[in-house]
Amino acid sequence: MNEIVLEQQNEAAANQQKPKEVIRRLVWRMCIATLILMAIGSATRVMNAGLACPDWPLCYGELVPAKQMNFQVFLEWFHRLDAGLIGVSAIALFGLSWWHRRSLPNWLPWASTFALFLIVFQGVLGGLTVTELLRFDIVTAHLGTALLFFTTLLIVGTALTPYQGTGTVGNLPWVSLTAAILVYLQSLLGALVGSRWALHQCLGGSQLCSVMYSHIFGLVPPTVATLTVVFISWRTPALHPALRRLANMAGVLLVLQILLGFATFRLHLQVEPLTVSHQAVGATLLGSLAAFTVLALRDWAASREINAYPAGLTAVATSTPANGSNP
Repeated sequence: MNEIVLEQQNEAAANQQKPKEVIRRLVWRMCIATLILMAIGSATRVMNAGLACPDWPLCYGELVPAKQMNFQVFLEWFHRLDAGLIGVSAIALFGLSWWHRRSLPNWLPWASTFALFLIVFQGVLGGLTVTELLRFDIVTAHLGTALLFFTTLLIVGTALTPYQGTGTVGNLPWVSLTAAILVYLQSLLGALVGSRWALHQCLGGSQLCSVMYSHIFGLVPPTVATLTVVFISWRTPALHPALRRLANMAGVLLVLQILLGFATFRLHLQVEPLTVSHQAVGATLLGSLAAFTVLALRDWAASREINAYPAGLTAVATSTPANGSNP
């Protein structure tokens, strides 16, 4: 009889975990697709293909402009196709989260709603980049929203991933959160430099040099913050292996990002793959810091609960007389 009850409980628990697992896998697939989307968007910009499709949301009035298809048109068309597929996935995420909300964390439906809002807003900005002829502020906001959407998905996916902390993170969650925010702001500066072609204008006619130098000197704060995360992680004993791997990944990505940025600057943006890689690595660095922050916060919260539990037991024990009678 006990075996039957236990089996029923295990089956109920497994059924309750199914929606969470489906959503977790969907979110990670969306993360990969979004990273690819941003890389394609960067390639579209550096290849001067942003207006290859002169209308929106169709391309030359067709879903597939076969007659006009060339490399530039393909980049812009495929960029829109990938964005559309991510939009459909965001709708599916929204629907699944609210449909199964009783068996999911309370925050998940609201997080999926925020992600859906971001992708809709991103689509509006994408249309405006075409109709407003690549206006720099809209292009910058377009990338900034994409990075925010990517980070939101990473936060959701990391929060849903099984994890058992070690309770040794200390102040690492706040240091990594600071680093992630600084990297995001630096990415916005980079988007502004790219959308205004500030490097070309500064080197060619000494214009917009302040914009270019703001991105160059703006590298210092996120670099220091990221290296601090790596250094503290190395110095923290018994740190969870997942956190240690993410910290090492962030360090490697930071060095690679600096090298790519230096090469891109010296070559005056003439090598398109370098420019695309520079943006993609920057987005990946932001993602690694965001994932690190979520896991570190989970670790920190769990350690606080563990530390509070014995204290509560001690308080109860000291307030109860030895003979068990009421005071």
